Amino acid sequence: MFGSILTKKKKTKKKERHTKKSHSFFLANWLGSDIAIDLGTANIIVYVKNKGVVVNEPAVIAVDKNTNKVIAIGKEAQAMLERTPKHIDAYHPMHNGVIADYDATEYMLRYFIRKAIGNALFFKPRVIICVPSSVTNVERRAVMEAAMQAGARKTVVMEEPLAAAIGAGLDIASSNGSMVVDMGGGTTDVAVLSLSGIVISESLRIGSNTFDEAIITYLEKIKHVTIGRHTAEELKILIGTALSDGRSLTADVRGRSLETGLPTSIDIDSQEIRKALEEPIQTVLRTIVSILEKTPPELAADIADHGIVLTGGGLLLDGFDQLISRTTGMAAYLCDDPLLCVANGAGKSLREMDRLKDSFDDV
Repeated sequence: MFGSILTKKKKTKKKERHTKKSHSFFLANWLGSDIAIDLGTANIIVYVKNKGVVVNEPAVIAVDKNTNKVIAIGKEAQAMLERTPKHIDAYHPMHNGVIADYDATEYMLRYFIRKAIGNALFFKPRVIICVPSSVTNVERRAVMEAAMQAGARKTVVMEEPLAAAIGAGLDIASSNGSMVVDMGGGTTDVAVLSLSGIVISESLRIGSNTFDEAIITYLEKIKHVTIGRHTAEELKILIGTALSDGRSLTADVRGRSLETGLPTSIDIDSQEIRKALEEPIQTVLRTIVSILEKTPPELAADIADHGIVLTGGGLLLDGFDQLISRTTGMAAYLCDDPLLCVANGAGKSLREMDRLKDSFDDV
C-alpha cells in the first residue's frame, strides 16, 4: 500500500510555472480540482471545492526504519504512537506548525491529496495551504515545495489567522477591526485584521500539544508518575480547566512510578490540571493583551464592540474563553466548528483561486 518515504525530487522552476495560456491550461482549470489544506501539527484537514471537508486525520506517519518504508499514515499511524517496536517509528512530521521532516511531510501530503481527489486524476490540483502567521521565508518555502512535490499545480500560501477569520464568518474586507485567536496543536496565532489583511499579529509555539506536555511534566515532578501523551490528552479533555473556580472533577490515572519503575495508579483533580497548564495559558493571555496594547485605537474600539473570536481545538479547554474575557475585559467567544474553522476559511477562498497569485511568484 505504501512505498519508500524517500522520493526523487524534481526541481521547481519558477520561470516555467507561467507559460503561454493554452487550451490545456484552461482545460486544467476547468476539470482540475481546487483544494484547501490545513496542514497542522496534530491534524491535516483537506477541503475540496464544492464538496467541503473530505479528509480530517491525525498528521502522523509510521516508518519501518530497517527498510525506510511507510507502513501507516493518519489514524492507523496514530494508534501506533508510543506502542511500536524498535524498528518502527511513529511520529508527527510537523512540529510547532512547521515542517520538521520534509520527506515525511511531502509523502503524507501526497497521500492525503490522493485520498481527497482520487488516484486517477489527470490534472494536478490547485492548492491553498495554511501556515502560521510568523513562519520564516525558509519555513514558508518548505511548505510550498512540499505541496508542489506532492502534486500541486498551483500553490497559494494563506496565513492561518486570515483563514480562521473567513471560516468564522467575519467580514475581513470591512474597515472594521476584528481579532482572532487561533490555537492549534503546535501554535497559537493572535491577530488583528482589517481591510482583508493582518494589521498586527504574533505567533506562539504553544498549542494543545503543549498542554499535554505540561500535564506529563507536572505528574512527573509532583506525583512522581510518568504517563503517555494519549493519557495526558484524555486528562485534559475529561477534567482539564483554565479557571481556578472552574469544574472540580477527579480522575484515576494509570502510569509508571518513577520511584519503583512499576505500573501504578493515582487520583488527580481538575485544579491540579489547571496548575499544570498555568504557565502556557498565562503566556497566551499575555500575548493577547500585548497585541491589544499595540492595536491602533480605532481598531481596538471595534474589537471592544464586537469581541474576540476564538478558533482551534486548543481553545476548547474548559473555561479558556471565560478566562480570556476576564483578562481583557472584552467578550470572547468560540466560533462555530472551531476545529475546522481554518480549513473552512481556506475552502471558501477557493472561489477566488483564479485571481489569487501563485506564492512561488514571490520567492
